[in-house]
Amino acid sequence: MGYLTTDKKKVTAKTLLEMKAAGEKITQMTAYDFTTAGIIEAAGIDSILVGDSASNVMAGNQDTTPITVDQMIYHARSVVRACQRCLVVCDMPFGSYQVSREDGIRNAIRIIKETGAGALKMEGGKEIADTIKGIVDAGIPVIGHLGLTPQSIHKFGGYGLRAKDDAEAEKLIEDALALDAAGVSAITLEKVPATLATKVTSMVNAATIGIGAGNGTDGQVLVYADALGMTQGFKPKFLRHFANVNKCMTEGVQEYIKCVKDTSFPSESESY
Repeated sequence: MGYLTTDKKKVTAKTLLEMKAAGEKITQMTAYDFTTAGIIEAAGIDSILVGDSASNVMAGNQDTTPITVDQMIYHARSVVRACQRCLVVCDMPFGSYQVSREDGIRNAIRIIKETGAGALKMEGGKEIADTIKGIVDAGIPVIGHLGLTPQSIHKFGGYGLRAKDDAEAEKLIEDALALDAAGVSAITLEKVPATLATKVTSMVNAATIGIGAGNGTDGQVLVYADALGMTQGFKPKFLRHFANVNKCMTEGVQEYIKCVKDTSFPSESESY
């Protein structure tokens, strides 16, 4: 593999803008560890998001707020090691950029330095636009996140559809334009009406990546454990199971147990 700036096959934040211009849909999925990221990368994904959803998927927390900068660095570093081609985006966790602009820039630089990720993702609109501009000015690509922003779940009081009413829809548009002006490469639009997401996509230079935002965005993102059927109890309207890994793993573990119990594993050929 060539150096980043000369390797034309490497997907970068700039590639997302080029894909939007070309009308090519962007594919993104989460991953939090080396092994899973390697499988997803080899399958041909454009981008892997090391989401703060690791707080739920990996640690079993009820929401994303507990995860720390150190923990995000651990997960992102593991994913980056597995990826040669796709763009790795790391979430900036709750508390890492809300205190001050300087704090946000400092944490952003640390995360990039210690992980090798190609971009960061941040939740929020106009209120963090100046921080985003500072991070972009420091040479770090940023992806925004509007609509349902899980770091603000206590404020929202749940995971319901966002921007249903005119006032909130107008605020989302204003926020998207503010993020665009701050220089984001893309904007994640989560759980907002499809017509609104399509409208925002046409208004901003940045690429849009939807999750529960219809088909009018420039790309889509899903949590891998949800999309591949590992988590069985969680099935919102926007989620499709593209595989049933839960069933496959369960059957594999059960077969292993059976073979150990009946002494057919290990066999003579599997012994030294």
